Amino acid sequence: MARRATVVGSGPNGLSAAVALARAGYQVQVLEASATAGGGVRTAELTLPGFRHDVGSAVHPAALTSSFFRAFGLRDKIAWISPDISYAHPLGDGRAAIAWRDIERTADALGSDAQRWLAVVRPLSSHVSDVVDFTGSQLLRMPRHPVVTVRYGLRALQLSSRLGRRTFATPEAQALMSGVLAHANTRLPSFGSAASGLLLAAHAHAGDGWAYPRGGAQQIADALIADLRLHGGEIATGVHIASLADLDWGDPAAGDLLLLDTSPRLLLTHPDLPAGYARAVARYRYGPGAAKVDFALDGPVPWRHPDVARSPTVHVGGTRAEVEASENAVARGRISARPYVLAVQPSVLDPTRAPLGKRVLWAYIHVPAGSVQDPTDLVIRQVERFAPGFRDRVLASHAMTAAERATFNPADVGGDILGGAFTFAQAIRRPVVSPTPWRTPLRGVYLASAATPPGPGVTGMPGWYAARQALRDTLGLRLHPSDLLGR
Repeated sequence: MARRATVVGSGPNGLSAAVALARAGYQVQVLEASATAGGGVRTAELTLPGFRHDVGSAVHPAALTSSFFRAFGLRDKIAWISPDISYAHPLGDGRAAIAWRDIERTADALGSDAQRWLAVVRPLSSHVSDVVDFTGSQLLRMPRHPVVTVRYGLRALQLSSRLGRRTFATPEAQALMSGVLAHANTRLPSFGSAASGLLLAAHAHAGDGWAYPRGGAQQIADALIADLRLHGGEIATGVHIASLADLDWGDPAAGDLLLLDTSPRLLLTHPDLPAGYARAVARYRYGPGAAKVDFALDGPVPWRHPDVARSPTVHVGGTRAEVEASENAVARGRISARPYVLAVQPSVLDPTRAPLGKRVLWAYIHVPAGSVQDPTDLVIRQVERFAPGFRDRVLASHAMTAAERATFNPADVGGDILGGAFTFAQAIRRPVVSPTPWRTPLRGVYLASAATPPGPGVTGMPGWYAARQALRDTLGLRLHPSDLLGR
């Protein structure tokens, strides 16, 4: 009789773990609390019929550099859009900073900061696979590419200090960097934001840039689900697991497995969890939340700058000082009147996302954990600063507060979509300090979520590492993704 593997949560990490285990011969069942599978990579008609919005993430630069997804053949299984502009950052008076995929073109528009941008970003973007090799795994190991790793670490240290503000002198270069640093949803400057931002900036000028799937993020989930089912796996939706003590997942002595693409807090519901490990999980910190709003529009966003209108991803936050003020307000438990808005307008290059002539806009702001603030008016006012007349384009909107997100997806504690506070300490302790953080003290039970290395992002890597650890512990297998995904 085949060994059983139960996976709780059907986000990209849970599905990656499920695919790996199914291909290894396990009888796999995925349990998902929501009515549809996909977790953070779902697409739905949230506003009006025919307008397809990404429920969670929208742009996925790290997906195509993930070693698991490369072995899985994700590029070939779905259609990807690789924009010429990775992201844009509008400024006052109709000006804007543009991060072209072509780094030379980007630098040419930065005036006195041209050589500085190239010096900071190009050594990383030209070796992005080496950067991903280091950041995409457990940091408690010797890096395979020490020169690139040291360069990456030194730049992160530079940008994480207040002196790092002197790295760039022009408002455009300052905006381009502050916009990516703010993705980390933590205070600015900080090491966590600098490390995260440098990785994003490197991706912006490498390979396919900030690519995204034609038809929506759901395409990623659908590709994984199709492969899982092809190898005999099953998915049950509408199954909410409130306690591990009540879950019948098999016999660990017989090699059965339980993988959790959830918050580590679910482990605290098991009566046999050792006290020391339970205290470590309880100490694991979550960061601020995200409040999201989706818009159905009767036409393009009327950005003042024409290149902003061409960019799928737009950082709406004004100057570096304004972005820092917004993020630091959130870190202190407040919401700025002029918040940093991460916006995506996928229908700029993907006509499948809205009826002919119409558009969709995806946007979120950072807010204190558990906030009940509806972000709609704040986002509209901030976008209007750089795109006058935007409000008049809105046909309908759909908002989700941080508190609602935490209810919608219990893994997003307090609305934290990153799986835990993104700090230097928690890059090492995620959620515990261990060379094998995916393994728990409970036999046969493994963590497979963004709360484990390498952390947030649509990479499938936490799920793959959890499955690989489980296969090593149970069957003695030492595997690369291609060892399973070639089957």
